[in-house]
Amino acid sequence: MLFSDRRAAGRELAAQLADRALHSEVASPFVLALPRGGVPVADEVAKVLHAPLDVLVVRKIGPPFNPELGVGALTGEDPPLYDERALAMLDLTADRLGAQVARARTELHRREDLYRGGRPAPDLRGRTVVLVDDGLATGVTAHAALRAVRRSEPARVVLAAPVCSVEAATALGTEADDVVCAHQPRPFGSVGQWYADFEQVSDDEVIDTLRAAHAPG
Repeated sequence: MLFSDRRAAGRELAAQLADRALHSEVASPFVLALPRGGVPVADEVAKVLHAPLDVLVVRKIGPPFNPELGVGALTGEDPPLYDERALAMLDLTADRLGAQVARARTELHRREDLYRGGRPAPDLRGRTVVLVDDGLATGVTAHAALRAVRRSEPARVVLAAPVCSVEAATALGTEADDVVCAHQPRPFGSVGQWYADFEQVSDDEVIDTLRAAHAPG
């Protein structure tokens, strides 16, 4: 165990990002959380960096026999992004996952509407985007998120997480301008094993966190 909970993890991650900000590696930042688990982490990061906070909803795609196993991910109306190695290992093809993709996209839009509450998507053009999750295991959801962020023409994209597998951090280093991981333990296992409290974050917590972040003053 490395962290008591996501907020403690966020504070440790924020300290590393703040140090980089002092050296202008994270200038004029905009913090984007991957909900739901990334939101309390990102909230702590945004507070320390004095940066605005919002969310980028990404949905994992799992095989029919194990929906929690991520073999792909999608954002918005983008086509799904698949982990081709995982598909091959499971003897799956993309055309066999149509029902899973449809369900994931429906849930994605539900969450976008719920979390944003009519608020427009943020303008990221020319900003340093700090994309935050609570951990990176395979990295497939972060990869899909990075692809979506790039289309917004930010000046720089930093992917940040409190704990990452070495493999995910290495692979995503080709997609992000920088990958900041507070810890890269070996062997990695799962993200949840590095937290004492890894209870699922609720929709209400996400909404309350964003409402507080966007409150005037």
